[in-house]
Amino acid sequence: MNAFQTSVLSHKQLLASELQSLGLRMADEAGTAASRRGGAGPSDHKALTLMGTTVMVPIHTRPAHNSPFTADPPDEHGRSMLYRDGVPEVPLQFPPQPRFYGLSTTDGIPYWKLAQLHSHNVLATTVLQTCVRYGNAETKCQFCAIGESLKAGRTIAKKSASQLAEVAEAAQRLDGVEQVVLTTGTPPTPDRGAAVLVEVASAIKARTGLPIQAQCEPPADFAWFQRLHHAGADTLGMHLEAWDEQVRTRIMPGKAEVPVAFYLEAFAAAVKVFGRGQVSTYLLAGLGDTVEGLLDGCRKLIALGVYPFVVPFVPIGGTQLADRPPPTAAFMRAVLQPLGLMLGAAGMTSDTVKAGCAKCAACSSLSTFERSGAGGASSTPVAGASSCLAA
Repeated sequence: MNAFQTSVLSHKQLLASELQSLGLRMADEAGTAASRRGGAGPSDHKALTLMGTTVMVPIHTRPAHNSPFTADPPDEHGRSMLYRDGVPEVPLQFPPQPRFYGLSTTDGIPYWKLAQLHSHNVLATTVLQTCVRYGNAETKCQFCAIGESLKAGRTIAKKSASQLAEVAEAAQRLDGVEQVVLTTGTPPTPDRGAAVLVEVASAIKARTGLPIQAQCEPPADFAWFQRLHHAGADTLGMHLEAWDEQVRTRIMPGKAEVPVAFYLEAFAAAVKVFGRGQVSTYLLAGLGDTVEGLLDGCRKLIALGVYPFVVPFVPIGGTQLADRPPPTAAFMRAVLQPLGLMLGAAGMTSDTVKAGCAKCAACSSLSTFERSGAGGASSTPVAGASSCLAA
C-alpha cells in the first residue's frame, strides 16, 4: 500500500469516527434517502458516502445540533460537500430516495412503513415492532426507541411474511438492494422471536434469493438456530449491547436477566450451524464499558467465531438515555484500532460476512480499521485532519 493510500485511509478513519460521535448538521435533505427517527435499528441517522465508504451519521440527536460538521444541500445527483467549522473537508454523496418507498401493498400500507433502506444497499425491518419489556420502566432497555416510530404512525406493529417478501422483491428490483436484515422486538415466548423470523426469512428467500441476517435474543432451545438457517437465514445476530454485567443490569435490566454466560453458550451453538464469522453481536460503546473491558470481551467472542460489531452509542430522542453523551471519537478509535487488528488476524473481516450489520458496516467505522489491520496501513493522522465511533 503506497503512502497516498495510507494517508487517505487514515483520514477516513479519523473523519468517520468523528462524524459518528459528533453528528452532522443538515438544513435540507431534499432528494436524498430520508433519515429515520425512532425504531429499533440505526435511528436518528442518515446515510452518506465519504471517500468510498458509506456510514450512518446522527443528524437528529442533540449532540448533532452542535456539531462542527455541516453539509451543503445535495444537488440533483446527491453530491454535497462536508465542512468542519465552515472549512471544506471532503466531498459527500447521499443515496437517493429509494424508488420502492413510493409503492404500497394491495391493502394500502406504504412499503416504507414495512421496511427501510439502511446504508445504500440494505433492506432492514423490525418484524415485531413491540417488545415484552418496552412498556415497563423496570425492564426496558434505556437506549431503545422501538416503540417511538410505532407511536408516531411510521410503521405497523407486526409485518407479515408475505408483505415483507413483496417489499424485498421491489427493493431488489427497483433499488438494487443486496441483502436483508430482519430484527424483532422480543415476544413473551421461549423462542424469543426466532419463530416469526423463520417464517419471514423463508418467504423472502423464496421470493428474492437475497442474503439474510436474522437477529433475536438467544432462544431457550438452540434448535431454533438450525430452523433459522434452513429457512434461509445466512447469518445470525444476537446482541449483547454491553459486556460488563453491571452495565447491562443498569442500562437494560430486563435483557440482563439473560446473562453473558448464556449468550456465550448460544454463540458457540450458533457458530456450529452458521459457521465461523457468520454469527455476530452488537456492542454499544459508551454505555459504561471501559476500553479494556470491551477489548477483553471482543477477544473472547472472536475466539468463539463471533464477530463483535462495536458501534458508538447514539442518544435517541424519546428514550431514557436521550441526554447521555455519545462516546468520543478518541474512545472509539482506542477500541476499533486494536479490534480491527484482531479481526484481520482472525480472518473475520466484514467482507467475509454473508449478510447483516457487520457486512453493511455503516453504523461503525470498524471496517476501515479492519483494512488497516489486514493491510498494515499506518493510522497516523494526515495533515489537516483533527486528531481528537430499521422500520
